[in-house]
Amino acid sequence: MAGEPGPGQSDDIRLADSLRAGDVIALTEVYDTYAPFLYDYCHGLLRDRVEAAGALRNVVIAAREHVDRLTEPARLRGWLYAIARKECMRRRDSPNRHTGQEAPEADDELTSEQLARREERRLLAHSALAALNGRQREAIDLSVRHELDEVDLAGIFGMPLEETLALVEKAREDLAAALHASLIAQNHWKDCPSVAALTESWPLDPQTSAALVRHVENCPVCGARETPALPPDRLLSVLPIAAIPADLRLDVLTAATAEDRAGNRRAIAAWTEPFDEYGWPLPYQQTAPRRSDRAPRRRGPLLAAVAVGVGVLVLFAGAMTWLGGGDDGTNAAATGPAVPGGSGSPGDSGTPEPAPTDPSPTVTSPSPTESKSPSESPSPSKSPSETPSTKSPVPPTTTRAPQPPSPGRLSVSGCNMGRSDSCTVTIRAVGGPVDWQVTGTSGPVRAGGSGHLGAGQSSGVRVSRASGFCLGQQTGSVSVSPGGSASVSYIC
Repeated sequence: MAGEPGPGQSDDIRLADSLRAGDVIALTEVYDTYAPFLYDYCHGLLRDRVEAAGALRNVVIAAREHVDRLTEPARLRGWLYAIARKECMRRRDSPNRHTGQEAPEADDELTSEQLARREERRLLAHSALAALNGRQREAIDLSVRHELDEVDLAGIFGMPLEETLALVEKAREDLAAALHASLIAQNHWKDCPSVAALTESWPLDPQTSAALVRHVENCPVCGARETPALPPDRLLSVLPIAAIPADLRLDVLTAATAEDRAGNRRAIAAWTEPFDEYGWPLPYQQTAPRRSDRAPRRRGPLLAAVAVGVGVLVLFAGAMTWLGGGDDGTNAAATGPAVPGGSGSPGDSGTPEPAPTDPSPTVTSPSPTESKSPSESPSPSKSPSETPSTKSPVPPTTTRAPQPPSPGRLSVSGCNMGRSDSCTVTIRAVGGPVDWQVTGTSGPVRAGGSGHLGAGQSSGVRVSRASGFCLGQQTGSVSVSPGGSASVSYIC
C-alpha cells in the first residue's frame, strides 16, 4: 500500500532463489511479506473474504510450484500479483462462487475526528474514481496503492508495455479531471445549479460522475474554477484496506507444504497455466458457453435444404439417364461431412465449436454451373430410325433424416477427500447421451461444471472443501442434473 512499501528488488531475488531451492522458511517469509497486500487486492476483485482467502492460498501454492518459470527473479512481487489476478478472474467466472461476506477493514486506531475527516475524503475519492472504467481503476490501484511499475502491470494485464504506459497515463489524466470536478461539486456546488442538481447524494455513481466531468469541461463558470492539487497517492490512501484473517497463515502454509496434499497442489498449479516466454501467466480466458446456453439448432430450414438437395440430385440423375449417360456412378454429386467451425457469424470469437454428436443430415448440392435446368429438352434425333435408349429411368429415392439417439440417464458416484483439499465425483452416461450440469451443493463443499457425455462415457467433477474453520468429519453433497446426487466427505 502507499506509505507501506514492500521489499526491494534485491529481496525479491533472494526470495525467488530460496523458493527455487525448496526452502520452506522462504515460503513463510513470502507469505509474511506479501500476503496482506495480495489479500487486499484479491478482496477488491472478489468482494468476499472467503473467496479472497481461497485465492490467496492458491497463489502461494502456484508460486511455489511455478517459481522455476520466472526468468526475472527481481519481478517476483509483480509476478505474484499476476497469478492472483488470474486466480480471481477464474473464481469470478465460477457459478458457485461464494458472495456476500466482505472482509472487515484493517484497524488504523484513529480518533473520532480523524475518522470523520477520512470519511469525507473517502467520499471524494470514491466519487472521482467512479468516472474511470474498471481497467483504469485497477491500474491506478496497482500503481498507486500497491506501488507496482508499468512493467509489472504489463505482465499482470498481459498487455504490451506500450499499451500499458498509455493506459496508466490516460487513467491518471482522467482521474485528475474527475477529482477536479468532484472538488468543485463538494465545495462550490452552490455556484452552479447544474452541479447542485447532479450531486444531490454522495458518493457519486459512475454515470453521475462522468456527467459531472463533462459538465465542468463545458461550463464557463465551473471550468474557470481552480481547485487544490491532490496527488493520487494521498487521494487513495484513505481507501479501506481489507484485514487479512489472522488464522489464514497456518491454513495457507499447511496447504502449501503438507506432504499428503501434493496431488492437490499440482491440480491448483495447473489452473495458473499457460505461461508466456518470460514465465508470467497468460490472462485468464473465460470458458466456452455450455451446450444449454447455445442457440438451439433450427432443424426446420435444415430439413428443407435436404429436401431441395435431394430433388436436384434426382432431376440431375434423370436427365443424364434420358440422354444416355452412364450409370457407373461417375456423375453422382460428391457428398461429405460438414467441417465444424467452417463458417460462423460475425460475432464469433474464432474458437471452433466441437462437432455435434447428434447425426444431423448434411447434403452438398451440385454447383449451379454443373447442373442442368429441369426445363431443358434433349436435342431432336438426327435419324428417325435411331433407336431410343432402352434403359429404365432411375426410380426416385427418398432420404429420411436419422433420428437422434434417445437420451440416457446419469450415474453419479461420490468421493472422500480424507485430509486432502479436493476429490473427484465420477459421472457416467447410461443408456444414451446426457447433457449434464452441476446444479448446486449442500454442506461445506464447492463444485461446478457442465458438459456432454456420449452413451457409456464418463467424466469427473472436482469437489473442494469450503474455506474456513472446521473440526472433525465433514459431509456434503453435490447435485448434478439430470437426477443425480453424490455424497462427499472429508476430515479436518
